[in-house]
Amino acid sequence: MTFSHPLARHAKVFTAQTRDGEARQILAVVTTVELDPRNDRYKKGLVDKLSAAARDYLAKSDHAKEFVLLNRPKDWRQAAEAPRHHSAAASARHEPPPSA
Repeated sequence: MTFSHPLARHAKVFTAQTRDGEARQILAVVTTVELDPRNDRYKKGLVDKLSAAARDYLAKSDHAKEFVLLNRPKDWRQAAEAPRHHSAAASARHEPPPSA
């Protein structure tokens, strides 16, 4: 049984290793829905619907017990290019050391 949902662009079960070395099966769901609640394009209802569908799938699946929602990698660039606001202390840490 494969996971399918109108808001999901792709889904696959992966094996992940915990820090203790235990293997866990995790459903990774790729979507174009905004997942960052701080973004003005975030729609909680859509994220909740996709999450509920993933939980329903997990309840019926014997392959995975956990899930994660991810955005498409090509959407990551937009977030990386967004202007960032740093505090003065954070900026000071990234300055090169003064020359002698």
